[in-house]
Amino acid sequence: MGHREDLLEGAKRCLLQKGFLRTTARDIVKESGTNLASIGYHYGSKDALLVQAYVELIESVGDDFDPGWGASGQVDAPPGSLERFQEVWTGIIRSVPASRAIWLLSFELLFQGDRLPEVRKLLAEAQVEGRKGILTLFNGIPEAELDDESVDTEGRLYQTLLNGLMVQWLFDPDSATTADQLTEGLRRVVRGAAPN
Repeated sequence: MGHREDLLEGAKRCLLQKGFLRTTARDIVKESGTNLASIGYHYGSKDALLVQAYVELIESVGDDFDPGWGASGQVDAPPGSLERFQEVWTGIIRSVPASRAIWLLSFELLFQGDRLPEVRKLLAEAQVEGRKGILTLFNGIPEAELDDESVDTEGRLYQTLLNGLMVQWLFDPDSATTADQLTEGLRRVVRGAAPN
């Protein structure tokens, strides 16, 4: 690996150990075995490097959402079905224990965003990609083929559900909403919204 990759990997480790606000440029240099000048040369700033490291950590969490792929290598339930909804949420919830440190980091950034306006801007831009990533799990359409309206509506809905669910699972896993409960709640909402 070169300095760029070493810095990124070192920054990821620092984020998971210390969080965003407590990680210094010197911490990253020590963890990566590089030098201070490398941060500016490759990333422009420590914050830009940390944002890139955070985005890669979050993407790795998304890659770990295992919705119980079937023999076809895809979710067995058809896109848009309640069964698919339940399978995907089951996989997401199953991934929470292994990704707990990353979700805690997400909430640190959420609550400190006002102190880090440049970081907040970069992360806001990355949220669109997050909406695409989660939407494709539910509708089966590859990210590159998603239309903007679906990402801006359905993607936002799933992202909002994900954020709320993560708050519950981080706060008290024993009382957090399960995939079965989430699916039954949606089933009742749909039934109530259907014309009589």
